[in-house]
Amino acid sequence: MESIRELFRIGHGPSSSHTIGPGNAAIEYKLAFPEVHSFRVTLFGSLAATGRGHLTDKAIQDSLSPAKVEFIWKPEINLPFHPNGFLFEALSETMEVVGSNTGYSIGGGTVVSEGSINKKTCIYPHGKLSIILKHCTKNGLSFWEYVELCEGKDIWDFLSSTRNTMHSAIERGLEAEGVLPGGLGIARKASLLFRKMNLIGENFSQTGLLPAYALAVAEENASGGITVTAPTCGSSGVLPAVIRYIQDQISCSEPQILKALATAGLIGNLIKHNASISGAEVGCQGEIGSACAMAAAAAVQLLGGTIRQIEYAAEMGLEHHLGLTCDPVGGLVQIPCIERNAFAATRAMDCARYALFSDGSHRVSFDEVVNVMKQTGHDLPSLYRETARGGLATAYRYQQPVGE
Repeated sequence: MESIRELFRIGHGPSSSHTIGPGNAAIEYKLAFPEVHSFRVTLFGSLAATGRGHLTDKAIQDSLSPAKVEFIWKPEINLPFHPNGFLFEALSETMEVVGSNTGYSIGGGTVVSEGSINKKTCIYPHGKLSIILKHCTKNGLSFWEYVELCEGKDIWDFLSSTRNTMHSAIERGLEAEGVLPGGLGIARKASLLFRKMNLIGENFSQTGLLPAYALAVAEENASGGITVTAPTCGSSGVLPAVIRYIQDQISCSEPQILKALATAGLIGNLIKHNASISGAEVGCQGEIGSACAMAAAAAVQLLGGTIRQIEYAAEMGLEHHLGLTCDPVGGLVQIPCIERNAFAATRAMDCARYALFSDGSHRVSFDEVVNVMKQTGHDLPSLYRETARGGLATAYRYQQPVGE
């Protein structure tokens, strides 16, 4: 497996695979042709189907600026490797192609070019949680200690930056009000929900505070704010919300929070390595389901659970999102994406508590659920894999404002 630095990425929303990934790819491509007159960018499959709603064209245009960019949208064509395919072409003044590159945005902001699809820098010796569990049990290690051994001690500086960005996204989201961009007329709810918590009893705090934190990040992401892919932008509110909520309930030191992030990163990394975190490839189960598994694992870590209880919580978090489709209305990361962050955060806490009540023993392993999620995602009709042509995306219609 690759480093969790490739999983936790800091960038502007609303989408890791449609905004951060293509934007970064464009920056790298521009470096190869700094004096070029203009570019032609062809977007394929899901990247084309929901690209406008995800601001893909804006992210690429900003990265290639001040050069002119011509966009060609081909949602009906899927390139062989992944639904999020793109072709960059550098053009001379006479509009002749002087260079081209085909690539794929495979989820979480990760981009691979056609010539380096199978080239990965693996730093983890094990690729299955069952094997890692046995290794840690034999050597008396926690999951976070395993991460440190593989990543090196400087991983804590990286996770500290990750944690600070997550915290800032919550704080901004709790303060911000107004309507989210895109034309759906979706008003921000996090600030209002957070303030209402001062009016109710302590027993209802999870009912309101946990969703408020998740909504705060998800709304920031939907408005193009800076978030952390956990494991994607569309699911970026779940893990920060759970960590913040637990901080409200018990005293958590900074090192304890970073250890929880390391554990969550390990879980997300395993899902990315063995299946996918891309909604365009496996549906929203790969985004929200993975985020729930990561958050549940982090919660058990913070609440003093064992590595077997962590594995159980992560398994439940993913298992109970199996089959979840990716059907964003208007191609925007708003309906149903924002509310899903709130509900997944609540479910992650439920999974953590259930696992802590047990001894960690259960029948279906985390690795097995990851395999099932991958197969389920591939079996889903393409309409339900981030094309905005099925499910809620067709059930709810809206009139896009002029100029949007």
